[in-house]
Amino acid sequence: MFRVFSILIVLWVVSALLGASSANAGLQFEAGQTDGGLHYILVSGDFAYRDDLSVFEALAQSSAAKAVTFRSPGGNIQKAMELGRLIRRLGLGTAQFRASECASACSLAFLGGVMRFAEAGSIGVHKSSFQGDVPFSTQEAVSAVQQITADVITYMIEMDVDPALLQLSLQYDSNDIRYLSMSEMAKYSVVTLPPDSGQPTVASAVPSPMPPPPTPPTSASTPAPSANPSLVIPEAHSGRIGHPKGSAPLKALPEGKSTNVAVLRNGSPVVILGSSGRWYRVQAGNQIGYMHDTWVYVDQYDSGPFGRRHIQVKSFSNYAEAEAYVRTSSIPLSAYLATNGWYAITLANTFDEPMAKSLVSEMKARGAIPDDAYATFGNTYVRKVCCQ
Repeated sequence: MFRVFSILIVLWVVSALLGASSANAGLQFEAGQTDGGLHYILVSGDFAYRDDLSVFEALAQSSAAKAVTFRSPGGNIQKAMELGRLIRRLGLGTAQFRASECASACSLAFLGGVMRFAEAGSIGVHKSSFQGDVPFSTQEAVSAVQQITADVITYMIEMDVDPALLQLSLQYDSNDIRYLSMSEMAKYSVVTLPPDSGQPTVASAVPSPMPPPPTPPTSASTPAPSANPSLVIPEAHSGRIGHPKGSAPLKALPEGKSTNVAVLRNGSPVVILGSSGRWYRVQAGNQIGYMHDTWVYVDQYDSGPFGRRHIQVKSFSNYAEAEAYVRTSSIPLSAYLATNGWYAITLANTFDEPMAKSLVSEMKARGAIPDDAYATFGNTYVRKVCCQ
């Protein structure tokens, strides 16, 4: 499944890269101001490899712009991500309206906004295909898949967007466009402002005043002071089976080599009667036995949605180190207090199993996460402690 998924992504991405040289105009940047006094920049045209984004940066600084809006059908995806990262670094928001177009690669640039608002139907996604005879060998294509897939996925995670958005876009051919509904944009975190945020309507395709971007996070050199969170762990009374293999054995004794009393499927409820080291003594129906704590999703803990995978990238024995690691990371992370008193560092989002496996593989290949990172249910996570 992952092989097919990756091939589709490269078809979506590489065509934009190859087609960049044929773009006629490239990007154009125009400063403007709304009636309400908001300074903004309109980005229009096709994203092209040769686009000089220093022009955009100079205009943003000289115009005191607070927001960016787009009128673009797409183009070079790498250049779109470069602009998105620049928008984020400058602390700008993005706003998109149905009267304009932001489709294909442009949607990636839009994701760079510190705060993002979009009207339903204003952001378009799709997959692309190779144009004409592309001189790619099989080995080169596989290499391109690995590189570009990792780039796009890593970028989405940097922007705190659910990479599952890629899966939706791949359902639509290059000659079609899927314009996202408001519920879809909220689901995949494409927007940060909710539908009922009271955003004013647009006139003549010019963005209406939007709230100023939030204050950028405290720099790595001066982390915000914070108190060590409580290490109190709620007592476990009930839970559900959550095992990577889909089921877990109920053991007669609190050890892995013990006889199986029964095998319980994922989602099966259990009553937790007590514990012995890393083992819970549980009751399932009329059967009593032991379950390892990594096999049980405890209802009294707050480890995220049941059945979703975390991607753990690091762990620390003290909160100060965990907080510093999260706050200085280039990608959004969270820290969870674990049952052993340590702090588990994870990607900020949770994922379904196929996406989690793909992310671990591709982000390791890219060097975005450590080689010993792994996907887990996070059943031993008690609650998130950093950083809201």
